[in-house]
Amino acid sequence: MGYKITKKENLSAIDFFMEVEAPHIARSWKVGQFVVLIPDEKGERVPMSVYYADDGRIGMFLRRHGITTFKLWYEFDVGDEILSITGPLGKPIDVKYYGNVVFVSDAVCAQAESYATLKAMKEVGNYTIAIQTFENAANVYPEKYLAKPVADEHYLTTEDGSVGIKGHYLDVLKELIEKDKVDIVFGGGKLGSLKKLAELTRPYGIPTIVTVRQIMVDGTGMCGSCRVLYDGEIKFACRDGPMMDAHKIDWDDAIKRNARFAEQEKIARERYLAKLREKGVI
Repeated sequence: MGYKITKKENLSAIDFFMEVEAPHIARSWKVGQFVVLIPDEKGERVPMSVYYADDGRIGMFLRRHGITTFKLWYEFDVGDEILSITGPLGKPIDVKYYGNVVFVSDAVCAQAESYATLKAMKEVGNYTIAIQTFENAANVYPEKYLAKPVADEHYLTTEDGSVGIKGHYLDVLKELIEKDKVDIVFGGGKLGSLKKLAELTRPYGIPTIVTVRQIMVDGTGMCGSCRVLYDGEIKFACRDGPMMDAHKIDWDDAIKRNARFAEQEKIARERYLAKLREKGVI
């Protein structure tokens, strides 16, 4: 039995949205947890964040980056089935009243996590603030897919200033901290940015919980790929996370680990896209 794709929509020059029927996940998923999808019998395992889980379906944001995501974009349509979705996996975050809750994001899965986290936090009475960063106007999502509907305050920034505020979420967050408007920060996205986020909030003693799902491969703890040096101990992002205390993570080690397969991914991606060009698909 496969899992039917029920919606699929382009989000930007690099990302897209996909909704899949997965009743077993939708029933039990909690904010902070992730899923692992496999498109077909020869497909790789891809850990994914969840945008929402509702009415027997889950929504996800995907970046056209590797073979699997390009395959899902070019070879799978609404009504088609993917082979497998496993989950929910990982530990959920503690959804409770904190006060002013900020979620910062600058990459695809974190944009999904921003909506999911702030929605849950708002429902228990928190004042919610979303700061979403994109590289440029071409990469910004349609407004209905932003975290704006679940945020009491929403800031859209682009690094080139083509839409919204020019700059990065770090710039806006610093201003909010100086105005004493931040009680806790959640975040995700680029690891380099998360390292800077930890450095920003640490002197103020602001709790900062971020996702390190980015470094996963297997997603179940068997491969050991997502080892994290955490407060001097070895932890696994898939089992002990994926959301963890940013002030306890050895970010240099995490960033180095995340780059291990970059060259192999590039070669595989180029070969796959070359085949699509030969077939006239792109």
